[in-house]
Amino acid sequence: MLTKLETESNGVKGLSFHIKRPWILASLRSGIIQLWDYRMATLIHGFHEHDGPVRSLHFHKSHPLFVFQPFFICLYILYYSRYESILLKFKGVVVYSLDFRDRNHEYPWIVSASDDQTIRIWNWQSRSCISVSAGHNHYVTCASFHPKQDLLVSASLDQTVRVWDIGALTASPADGFDAVVKYVLEGHDGGVNWASFHPTLPLIVSGADDCQLKIWRVNGTKAWEVCTLGNVSCVLFHARQEIIV
Repeated sequence: MLTKLETESNGVKGLSFHIKRPWILASLRSGIIQLWDYRMATLIHGFHEHDGPVRSLHFHKSHPLFVFQPFFICLYILYYSRYESILLKFKGVVVYSLDFRDRNHEYPWIVSASDDQTIRIWNWQSRSCISVSAGHNHYVTCASFHPKQDLLVSASLDQTVRVWDIGALTASPADGFDAVVKYVLEGHDGGVNWASFHPTLPLIVSGADDCQLKIWRVNGTKAWEVCTLGNVSCVLFHARQEIIV
């Protein structure tokens, strides 16, 4: 163990590394967001201005922003320690994951996955929802953008992983196109909690309540399986090495 960051909380719900600075964000069940310097093992700042557990959060790669979700989606201007905007407020809807689209800095988009079985894409500059896509028949636990292509991947408690084509939305975002299901990856025997693209190869990794990791080809129907010791709540490819976390 390189560094241990300790705080009084009954649960850590989400983590996000800054791409350049030695910073990590932690979202707590208590509703607090903490910004840590992991090299110095010091707490830089705590964000307390909201109620309810913060389930997910994400640093932007090029702007001084992070996005987070208690019972609505918010942006924070990091260097000024204040809210920039509230993008979404659904009564009774839980958002499970959030992801910025950072490719070439050309799309000011956030994708959200929620328990109303939808995937929504938001323009954080105009503060508007530009796409609502349905297809899963249970809670959508994760959705994220492909790093280079016009694709999304999503995971759901309906035991499937889905790959979505957002090419039409990219070409004409003002026309209100929604994402279209391109592939449905079936094989898990429990709810799928997470799925993510490989940064360079045409691969997807998924983790589920059946205590398995699966590695899929993006356009495939079969998967390589890796058994684990318990339910898999999150799984990612390493950006540069042949490692799965």
